[in-house]
Amino acid sequence: MAPIPQSTLAAARRRAFLRQAGTLGAAGALGGNTLAAWAAAAGTVTLPFENGVRELVAYPQKRPLILLSARPPQLETPFALFNEYDITPNDAFFVRYHWSGIPTSIELQDYRLNVGGNVSNPLSLSLAELRQLGEAVEVVAVNQCSGNSRGLFTPRVNGGQLANGAMGNARWTGIALKTVLEKAGVKAGSVQVSFNGLDTPPTGDGPDFIKALSVDQAMDGEVMLAWQMNGADLPFLNGYPLRLVVPGHYGTYWVKHLSDITVLDHPFEGFWMNPAYRIPDNACACTAPGVAPAKTVPISRFNVRSFITSVTDGAPIQRGRPLEVRGIAFDGGHGIAEVAFSSDGGRSWQAARLGPDLGRYSFRRWSIGFTPPRKGTYELKVRAVNRIGQSQPMTALWNPPGYMRNVVETVRVVAV
Repeated sequence: MAPIPQSTLAAARRRAFLRQAGTLGAAGALGGNTLAAWAAAAGTVTLPFENGVRELVAYPQKRPLILLSARPPQLETPFALFNEYDITPNDAFFVRYHWSGIPTSIELQDYRLNVGGNVSNPLSLSLAELRQLGEAVEVVAVNQCSGNSRGLFTPRVNGGQLANGAMGNARWTGIALKTVLEKAGVKAGSVQVSFNGLDTPPTGDGPDFIKALSVDQAMDGEVMLAWQMNGADLPFLNGYPLRLVVPGHYGTYWVKHLSDITVLDHPFEGFWMNPAYRIPDNACACTAPGVAPAKTVPISRFNVRSFITSVTDGAPIQRGRPLEVRGIAFDGGHGIAEVAFSSDGGRSWQAARLGPDLGRYSFRRWSIGFTPPRKGTYELKVRAVNRIGQSQPMTALWNPPGYMRNVVETVRVVAV
């Protein structure tokens, strides 16, 4: 018997998912089932902060991930996976929704992307028509939740208490947003472009999740509409069949299940742009704990981050035995220029080796050899610098929403 093509298997899995989802929707209408009802429990994990015990659950198309909430689904990637993969597998990629009214079935023959507003030629495109509109483009880019690592803030802040796993690196394939907007014909006087998806407030009276970019950014040729992730259709919970990809920018802009693009001749002031997702308007995006910022601006690009992935806090290591310490670093698109490693709590630093460059928006692997000369505790630190000289603070910066944490990370190990 000839082997079944992978594309056929993928299509069958997707149909099975949609059958499950359709059943779920009908059951929900009848009084009570939810997406969480068909997530398989797979144990627990303890994150490194107070009340950090979390369930591990496996949703459709996902391996067991850390459950932050079921309504809406918020799933964090177990941090150990970042030591295994430079490109985060689709089934391990984190999930973040704002409302529980997420679509549970999407029929491609009915799906349309609508492009309107201040344009000369409004469009209503099927996914097939969109794919024929211009040349496909591809980028390897990190998607990171604005609140990644929020649970580590001291003092604690409101919001989902995440550790460091609300991020992932993927190869995105789609079409440049610029190509679509040029086809629609952006009129003179346009200042912003807004984006809406198929997820909705559960009761209809909350603010719809709509985000906006400036026209200049929307037309920069890098913002894209992606239909593939790592060579496969987008997982349903990561935005199937189409999502916005804004390389180097926080995931709040990466609208899932994209359905409507609207060109505007005035600034968009919806809830999810103002007052939500704003940071202090200063160089550090920070304030003293408990102090409200005098002025805020919308969150935008990533700052510089780096992590040790190959050893965990408190892990035993062997005195006198060489150890390869590995990790990842990334920033908002300038690219990582260097990574430094310290084994003595930051008193001295050594240059780490950088791994392959997968693109300026991607994770960059780094590694260095370390041989502990004596028994006892070692405080390992890592610090990255990007190509324009931006780096990381030695002391964690604080802001009221718990965004943009990028302190120099510390892992304590014990040589025995």
